[in-house]
Amino acid sequence: MPHKTKKLFSFCGKHPFIATFVYIAIVSAIFLAVPRLDIWATQLFYAGDGVFPASVSPFFKKLRYLGPHLMTWIAAISVILLLLKLLIPSKKSIVDLRAPLFLITTLIMGPGIVVNAILKNNWGRPRPKHIEEFGGVDPFIGIWNPTDICPTNCSFVSGEASMAIWLFAVVFLLPRFWKWPAAIFIAILCLVFSANRVAFGGHFLSDTLLSWGITMLVILTTYFLLYRWTPKWAQPEALDSSFSKAGFWLHKKGAIVGTRIAEAFKGFIAKFR
Repeated sequence: MPHKTKKLFSFCGKHPFIATFVYIAIVSAIFLAVPRLDIWATQLFYAGDGVFPASVSPFFKKLRYLGPHLMTWIAAISVILLLLKLLIPSKKSIVDLRAPLFLITTLIMGPGIVVNAILKNNWGRPRPKHIEEFGGVDPFIGIWNPTDICPTNCSFVSGEASMAIWLFAVVFLLPRFWKWPAAIFIAILCLVFSANRVAFGGHFLSDTLLSWGITMLVILTTYFLLYRWTPKWAQPEALDSSFSKAGFWLHKKGAIVGTRIAEAFKGFIAKFR
């Protein structure tokens, strides 16, 4: 690895927030200075007459849904780990509960709230396939330019690119030995899933690149709050204890509700004797 590349990776590792903000600033500056760069990138996948070949390809259609499937499995395993602690509160959790909490929180906050609920549903940028240059009727709108042309579920920023980069949250939790192999593998998946949306005419290149940076800020913030600047309530022992108490409380309430249901059922049956 060249010396300058090593220095760059070292800087990013030591100053991840600065590196991410600089990345967002550079991407924004490039696409604000040359907005038609988005048109050029989309044209690489456009066949004319409103057709994006990838969007009608069975292979690329299946590939599109692989990312959400991976996300669903990771989220499901995280929820199961938390539920197991609630169901068996007397036993110590098999993992540090910060891990599933970290994954679920970053998924909800990043792709869920910041990207989809706030930006995609309110920024109003038309998707490539909806603009005049690619067979649609809407005008091309550059980045960071809110408009009401698109009412909801719009182009800025990419939700699926956000889900793709979210997979990197797993890397933060792996042992040092596995971090680099996992990061390389996930980086390839992220590039493929994100490029696929550009090829579909569903998002501009800038939507994808900025979605990566914005989602990574959410991941970094949550990771530092849970693992670097850990408050008392998020300490592993405190978190385990809190879930144990919640589990015992649910068991108690469940027993009360169960008893009442049983008594009501017995009373109902008695009427028919």
